[in-house]
Amino acid sequence: MTSHQSTQTMKPATAAKKLGVYLEATPAEFREGVVTRAELNALQADPPQWLRDLRRDGPHPRPVVAQKLGVSIAGLARGGVTEALTTEQIEALKQEQPEWLLKERATQAEVRKEAARLKERNAERAAEGS
Repeated sequence: MTSHQSTQTMKPATAAKKLGVYLEATPAEFREGVVTRAELNALQADPPQWLRDLRRDGPHPRPVVAQKLGVSIAGLARGGVTEALTTEQIEALKQEQPEWLLKERATQAEVRKEAARLKERNAERAAEGS
């Protein structure tokens, strides 16, 4: 009895998420098909021009926008940013520094600080228990 390796596929939305790009900005042939694991690996290893352009110029999906602005996805929503943004739009927001962005960056800094404190505390407790 021989076993056949089935080809693992994913929806274009999943592949776009893994590639860090906005699905609606990808070429039609990417959106309309399925992506195999091998195709995804090839796209990551040697991105075609359209993928390099999207990663550089956008539009970027919200997780990427949030990361580039240094805020959470929820912070973007509180700031009224619900759509994908281009790199140019992100840079403009950084230059303008609206009040919501400053507030959300401060909130994010506090969250990171608290996470680091808890990690350190847990490490100390684990060391004491050893």
